[in-house]
Amino acid sequence: MANFDNIIDRRNTGSMKWDECPAPDVLPLWVADMDFPTAPCVQEAVMRRATHGCYGYTLVPDAYYAAIIDWFATRHGWNISRNEILYTIGVVPAIAATLKAVCQTGDNVVLLTPVYNIFFNLVRNAGCQAVEVPLLFSADDRRTLHYAIDWEALADALALEKTTVLLLCNPHNPVGRIWTADELSRIARLCAAHGVTLVSDEIHNELAAPHLTYTPLGRVMADGMASADTPRYVVCASPSKSFNTAGLQNAFLVVADADLRRRIDRAINLNEVCDVNPFGIEATIAAYTEGGEWLDELRHYLWDNYQFVRDELLRGFPDIAVADLQATYLMWVDCRAICERKGVDDKVLANELLENGKVWLCAGLDYGKAGAGFLRINLACPRATLREAVLRLIRELKIKN
Repeated sequence: MANFDNIIDRRNTGSMKWDECPAPDVLPLWVADMDFPTAPCVQEAVMRRATHGCYGYTLVPDAYYAAIIDWFATRHGWNISRNEILYTIGVVPAIAATLKAVCQTGDNVVLLTPVYNIFFNLVRNAGCQAVEVPLLFSADDRRTLHYAIDWEALADALALEKTTVLLLCNPHNPVGRIWTADELSRIARLCAAHGVTLVSDEIHNELAAPHLTYTPLGRVMADGMASADTPRYVVCASPSKSFNTAGLQNAFLVVADADLRRRIDRAINLNEVCDVNPFGIEATIAAYTEGGEWLDELRHYLWDNYQFVRDELLRGFPDIAVADLQATYLMWVDCRAICERKGVDDKVLANELLENGKVWLCAGLDYGKAGAGFLRINLACPRATLREAVLRLIRELKIKN
């Protein structure tokens, strides 16, 4: 049984999350990596490879592709063919290569916002324009926010003459939605109707709440959709978020359309993001062949963390609401009432929490205009760390209130 309560000091290890903190007493709940060691099977695989001592140019072995294929077939009912998989060093480079392969300068890329902030950088760096389609949301009587797609607005955005790509996040960062098979089918039909390529970032796919499962876009595309309703699509994924191995630089794309796959493969090579990290290969094989039990324990721990923070915040503040966390370890908190009373935006609020409360959160506006008034909290840390961070957060918000 994994001990997720164990606190590991990550300071002075080159950790972006910890070593970019502006003061040593700051607790960082911002960037999306975890303060847990990866699964023991992954650690053992990496150390076993390290003892070899030779770390030269590396090929991607058949065992890598077999591990991916078996994992997704067994856990998610998605049957992937070997020839559909492209190797790359990360999901962000994978999306960058895809945009380069599909888009022309000045094209529109549609985003369902609020959404992962790096999407905006990717669109801009591709010479394209981001078209934001804000998600709809409402609160229930338990002050839980439920997000949904504005289908009319999405259809209008996809119908724009220069729209070539819909960049989707499934599960969605930061609002925590798992898109259903029906929603994914409807998105796909709209994209097909307007000749738009559907690109799905599924890096958070293994982090569904323990009572839920994620639906791969690729499985929906393969499950009997008529060819006329099936757009060209790309799925980008990696075990890095779920197994905390981002530093090992490993990801893959699944592209069913052969011509699109060739174009993306060429873009990956033009971008020079295809060098193989031998440790990332071994980590992926171990995670996907031996890491399932550890992952399920992690999901339960993260869910308990979410319930703890949600209960504390809702108890302390009658006008705060939190998004229904179906997946990811990122909690989306509605602080609009606090911002309104203070006469500040969420960026100012987040900065005050950092400077005075010594807790580092992400401002909602980082995720697009639809994130105004929200904060994002990374829940992936030991309970004691999270408890101290929540105490600081509540204390500072009460002062602000």
